[in-house]
Amino acid sequence: MAADDLAALDAFAADLVAKLEPGARRELAAALANELRASQQRRIAAQQNPDGSAYAPRKLQLRHQKGRIRRAMFSKLRTARFLKARGTADAAIVGFTEQVSRIARVHQGGLRDYVNRRTGLEVDYPKRELLGYSEQDLARIAEIVVAHLARA
Repeated sequence: MAADDLAALDAFAADLVAKLEPGARRELAAALANELRASQQRRIAAQQNPDGSAYAPRKLQLRHQKGRIRRAMFSKLRTARFLKARGTADAAIVGFTEQVSRIARVHQGGLRDYVNRRTGLEVDYPKRELLGYSEQDLARIAEIVVAHLARA
């Protein structure tokens, strides 16, 4: 997703949305946040970055036996318990709760972190973008804004 795409969308709707009452803006922001959270959950479940590329695979662990079925990465992080959405009169917010934000930040940026704090072993994690806009997200945002403005 290019930053200029988001800027163009913002310029398109900014004046119209600014004319709405705060309650209507909050309603629109909540609808956008819920839609974005759902799309992020679907994308995380599909193990894809916003650009459509697959997440870097996990490294093979010695303790895992061959043939064992393992849970997909981030299956708990994508639940509504940890991935929150809310709308205010000024913003639509989608983000992780404080409990899991460190884990999400490490994977989002491809940072270095402890595997286990007791052992002190640190690992460089590959970049796996949990949150981000895809082209489909931008199109869906535009649809929601236009539909909301048509009702107003």
